[in-house]
Amino acid sequence: MSEETERREELCRLARSLFDRGLTNGSSGNISLRLPDGGLLVTPTGSSLGALDPARLSRFDASGRHIEGDRPTKEMPLHEAFYAKRGGRTGAVVHLHSTHSVAVSMLPDIDPNCVFAPLTAYSVMRLGKVALLPYFRPGDPEMGHAVRGLAAKRSAVLLANHGPVVAAKDLEAAIYAMEELEEVAKLTLLTRTLAPRILDDAQVKDLVAHFDIEWED
Repeated sequence: MSEETERREELCRLARSLFDRGLTNGSSGNISLRLPDGGLLVTPTGSSLGALDPARLSRFDASGRHIEGDRPTKEMPLHEAFYAKRGGRTGAVVHLHSTHSVAVSMLPDIDPNCVFAPLTAYSVMRLGKVALLPYFRPGDPEMGHAVRGLAAKRSAVLLANHGPVVAAKDLEAAIYAMEELEEVAKLTLLTRTLAPRILDDAQVKDLVAHFDIEWED
């Protein structure tokens, strides 16, 4: 089995896992991953993450040209922005419409520079600071431009009234980070009126230093 075939099957397997656990539904959500030759594998437009065909994934060459497979997701500007601005730090991008994350994106008093308070160590470790971007029509190229303005400093963003986007070194890490984002969104909603005890500045600084986390303003 070739490495590309393995990557295709891995993408479909992990996408199905997200779907089966209710983190995405219908034909929402999209995933991309970088191949060793510099090209991309991308989920097709209108496809369900629960029923992807490895042979029909959209394939791009290293120059960004669509060379085979079904037509790619209309959210390509999001994916391209992370790959362009984060270079070798990004090997995969995951975008979902997960319920709790979308709910948090609609709250009126969210800090757009840092959506989530440091509720848990793993939310800091896997996400860093999550930025909130304004609402854009799905597929709007302006959404990609907005991400490009942040992506060098953020590996995760939350699109208002839309959903989260996470970039990581490989697909498995991106999936884990997306799961963590949805969990901290749940905790945010559950503790919203309870004045929860969060990690203090010293505890956050210790995590940032120990795990070499991006935590820029």
